[in-house]
Amino acid sequence: QVQLMESGGGLVQAGGSLRLSCTASGRIFSTDIMAWYRQPPGKQRELVASITYGGRTWYESSVNGRFSISRDNAKSTMYLQMNALNSEDTAVYYCNLAREPSGVTFHFWGQGTQVTVSS
Repeated sequence: QVQLMESGGGLVQAGGSLRLSCTASGRIFSTDIMAWYRQPPGKQRELVASITYGGRTWYESSVNGRFSISRDNAKSTMYLQMNALNSEDTAVYYCNLAREPSGVTFHFWGQGTQVTVSS
């Protein structure tokens, strides 16, 4: 089992920056993919960015160039640096770890952290 704990959310003005952290407890495998999702008010949860153990990244188009995902495997911690924030980035941000031991994907989730961008 893996437990995920996010931190770093809060209230920020448009144009500002925030850095989210997610620390995992339990064993992490080199095939695990970690990711950040977000759920804006009244909308479905969406994938924001992901990173493999080796550091390969993917970004959703609206955050590409503004957000940066990184990972410190020694500390079992993932980060999301968010710059040039705007009101559309307001959401609950969730840390996710996806594990596929044998063709079936298991997802582990953090409890979420609120990010509110004021205009």
